[in-house]
Amino acid sequence: MRHGDAHRKFNMPTSQRRALFSNLTNALLTHEQITITLTRAKELRTFADHMITYAKKGDLNSRRLAAAFLRDNEVVSKLFSTLAERYKERNGGYTRVLKAGFRYGDCAPMAIIELVDRDVNAKGAKDLARVAEQKAAAEAEAAKEAAETAEK
Repeated sequence: MRHGDAHRKFNMPTSQRRALFSNLTNALLTHEQITITLTRAKELRTFADHMITYAKKGDLNSRRLAAAFLRDNEVVSKLFSTLAERYKERNGGYTRVLKAGFRYGDCAPMAIIELVDRDVNAKGAKDLARVAEQKAAAEAEAAKEAAETAEK
């Protein structure tokens, strides 16, 4: 009999599995598109859809449930502001899983999971902002050193 076999276990304890999907959900909601193995992508759909459903409800209890699972206030604020508005008319089906071939090392089937109607500029935006900030700081430091050497 198949009692209690609703989800994949991924050969790991419950706490590790919960942490894995919490982190993957954070990544998906931040970048709106990630590449992972096919089975993880299929399982991740349920978690991401639940978080967006919480955001669409918008009440305090839903925000607390989402914050307890995601553990990242930036992602929770994006979820309840941007994503809730984007999907307010859609009844489920917030994610899409696209097969993406096989991984080179172990030939595991890979997939791209993305939010439907995603913001194309969201992927890697945080990293681009960080790199631009570092570049501006380095240029400011170089200009400061050049001014100091010119004074001498």
